[in-house]
Amino acid sequence: MTSRPPVTPTPVTQTPVTPSPATQPPATDVLVLGGSGVDTIIHVPELPLPYADSYMIDSGIRTRAGQTGDFVALGLAALGLRTHHLDLVGDDPEGDLVRTLHREHGIGLTALPQPAGTRRAVNLVGPDGRRLSLYDTSRARPGDRFPPRTLRSLAAASRHIHVTITQPCAEALPLLTAAGVPLSTDLHDWDGENPYHEPFAHAADVVFLSAAALTDPERTLHRIAERGRARAVVATAGAEGAYLLSDGELTRVRAVSPPAPVVDSNGAGDAFAAAFLYGRLSGETPETCARYGAIAGAHACTVPASRAESIGRDELLERAAGPRP
Repeated sequence: MTSRPPVTPTPVTQTPVTPSPATQPPATDVLVLGGSGVDTIIHVPELPLPYADSYMIDSGIRTRAGQTGDFVALGLAALGLRTHHLDLVGDDPEGDLVRTLHREHGIGLTALPQPAGTRRAVNLVGPDGRRLSLYDTSRARPGDRFPPRTLRSLAAASRHIHVTITQPCAEALPLLTAAGVPLSTDLHDWDGENPYHEPFAHAADVVFLSAAALTDPERTLHRIAERGRARAVVATAGAEGAYLLSDGELTRVRAVSPPAPVVDSNGAGDAFAAAFLYGRLSGETPETCARYGAIAGAHACTVPASRAESIGRDELLERAAGPRP
């Protein structure tokens, strides 16, 4: 496969962009909606953590920008795709971290004001890389919305849109489907029953989710495809690989051995999604896209939670060209 030439980073902005004329090609490969925020990382001796009055954390407690939308955008940009991120971001220290992350990695950001503050979470990370996330739900409001004009102009300038499952994105789904741009989403640890996730599952052309909470992954994948418009549905299963349903055919994707010791699984699903979308936008088969995802997800597990770092395009393609497991 021929590699894409390097692209010029999109500048960070906090104002709506002007729609591109219809005669011009899209200026953005992937528009990422929602999912920005800050995580505080705490390495704990075990999970679940037994009750104690206090714990001494010798490895330190670190706060860095990077929630699901940030990590998908980071992964896409590292693979050479022109990426833009739209979300509500607070005028606070956490928001400054989010803006800095995008600026340092050349990721375009339209940061709309969020009076409730930038989303934040605490991640407890065990010695085996598993995590427990505690999300601060106070930093959102029921009326949070993306301005339609801003959303339409950014969508019109994009080849693909990746939608996180935040409330503003739920409200935006009708406008996005009407825009006619291919969509993807990540349902994370959906149990296959929670009705909140269903509009996302049924609106997207590519659906990612974790198999962790699914009693019957194959049945869930088929239900998503039958009730929505998805052409590809992927359920990641950690060390057991993944399930791929593409155009009605279900296959198993083998796991890829991490290139270094596993230190943290945080961001592995986001890395998988970014690499899968890179393959899709490059014209690869669904099976190749899933292999890209497995490689990127394995790489993410070797990156400490305190760092925001994704696999690059050259490394991804080199590993993909190597022997299969």
